[in-house]
Amino acid sequence: MDSTIYGLDLAKRVMQLHWVDMGTGEIHRKQLQRRALLEFFANREPGIVAMEACGSAHHWARELRKLGHEVRLIAAQFVRPFVKTNKTDAADAAAIWEAAQRPDMRFVTVKSVEQQSVLALHRMREQLVKIRTMQINAIRGLLYEFGADIPQGRQKGEQTIPQVLEQLEEQISKMTLDAMRGQLERLKALDQNIADIEKSLTFWKKDQEAVSRLMAIPGVGLLTATAIVATVGDMKTFRSGREFASFLGLVPRQSGTGGRVRLLGISKRGDTYLRSLLTHGARAVVNRQIHNRNPWIDRLLSRRPHNVAVVALANKMARTIWALLTRDRSYDPLHQRSVTAA
Repeated sequence: MDSTIYGLDLAKRVMQLHWVDMGTGEIHRKQLQRRALLEFFANREPGIVAMEACGSAHHWARELRKLGHEVRLIAAQFVRPFVKTNKTDAADAAAIWEAAQRPDMRFVTVKSVEQQSVLALHRMREQLVKIRTMQINAIRGLLYEFGADIPQGRQKGEQTIPQVLEQLEEQISKMTLDAMRGQLERLKALDQNIADIEKSLTFWKKDQEAVSRLMAIPGVGLLTATAIVATVGDMKTFRSGREFASFLGLVPRQSGTGGRVRLLGISKRGDTYLRSLLTHGARAVVNRQIHNRNPWIDRLLSRRPHNVAVVALANKMARTIWALLTRDRSYDPLHQRSVTAA
């Protein structure tokens, strides 16, 4: 290898570098302030810069690519086995340098600014949904102390709470009622914020032909399609549909020795958010079997539990998504059935 390989341990202010001089074999270790990082690499010959795929890694990867360097992002769990001593910045940089040279190492694709912007919308929406759930559950619990029975479900709950507060006006003090109504206004604001983010995703979807093709798959909606396109980018980085399903944690864990391998539950590794979206979408499809029959799901439900069928369908959806994006095709609901019949 003629190019110099740099192991770069990222931090907020002080970065740690590790590299070996290709001519002399001398080991170099250097600390750099954040403001001096790009200046250092601008004055170096183009080489290979390896980093952990952590916070700000995609930003620095884009900047270093502009300077002509090749960037390799490595998942943190793949770097950890190469840390030889106690965990320090210098030891981490050396471990990154070592891991980057492994022939079977898998690297993370660098995300564009647009991809990260869409994922930022997803993260904000996810947080707002959690806050909204906490808020309505808190109101539900407080009113329960006064004998109010709020029906299950967020929408029914929001519709019922104002009526319950009117009924409890004579029992609860005015300051408590005012505080409760203030919480309801906050819930409406959260609903509006979530709706605004979903509207922004809808506008982005109009310029993304891949998102529209994915939404034709049963169980794949706006959130799932936009999150997958923004997270993965180029689906051809995965060699097969099973590899993509493995990235989502939807394949069985394996345990065995002496040539005997046992398949366990799903690994639950990889992207938790995408796995949740696909699983919820698959659950909606399975639950609608009464109205829209699918022979494949019927056969699966006849011999396996309901939740197992849901995860199996989520795995199949992931493989379908990989096939559509890598082969640039549109979803055909009769394709798999025709293949099976043949």
